[in-house]
This record gives sequence, C-alpha cells and structure tokens, in this order.
Amino acid sequence: MIRQFQWSDYDAVVSVWAATGRDVVPRAELEAKLTRDPELFLVDEVDGVVTGVVLGTYDGRRGWILRLAVHPDQRRQKIATRLVEELERRLAHLGCPRINLMVLPDNAAGLSFWQRLGYLPVPDVLCTKPLRA
Repeated sequence: MIRQFQWSDYDAVVSVWAATGRDVVPRAELEAKLTRDPELFLVDEVDGVVTGVVLGTYDGRRGWILRLAVHPDQRRQKIATRLVEELERRLAHLGCPRINLMVLPDNAAGLSFWQRLGYLPVPDVLCTKPLRA
C-alpha cells in the first residue's frame, strides 16, 4: 500500500535507505521539506513493513524526484514503479508540467529504469554549492 510518509515511519525509511547504501536525510532537513509538500513524500508498506520510499518536491514550476529506494529484499516487485506512478499522479494534481530527477553517471541500472518510465537524459550540467549553516 502506498501512502504519505508519517514521522512514525522515519526509522523504517532510514533502514531502507541504509540497506540500499543511500545517505540518510537528517530529520531536520526532512522537517523543513515536509512544511512545503508533505503529500509528495511516499512510502510503500506491506504487512506493516516499509518496503520502499520516494521523496518528491514541487517548487511551483518543476517537480523533482529526489530519492527513490526499495529495500533490496523487496526488489523486482514493481514497488519502485508504483511509487513513481503515485508521485507523478500527485504532482499532476498540483498542476506540475514537468518532472526532473538526477541519476549518477555510474548508475546504469538506474538510468535504464528511469528510461523505461519515460524519463530521458538531457545534456544539462549540474552545478551545486553547499551552504554553511
């Protein structure tokens, strides 16, 4: 079952991120994100266990898929596809005209997955700058 993230899910979501080798988004960062569009942070739950998670956001112009992870023991069951489809539905409901995401250059399986869902690579150059607190 796909539903909106609740704070009681945090430890389970951290476990999914850790099992997939992803960095954990700190609580404070999630608290700030959830003040904007909490309906775009979704979990998949099977028998009370969080099996997958997708973190999306919408800035009023573009939607972004920031994190998608499925526990390795639960892969190949279409969980990621269903999470993305639900996120897309919610973004469309908000009037979002386009969704962006980033795939690391060495993640061939990830790129293949996104392309199967209709996401196409573009030649943009990502620039980033960390800000000090």
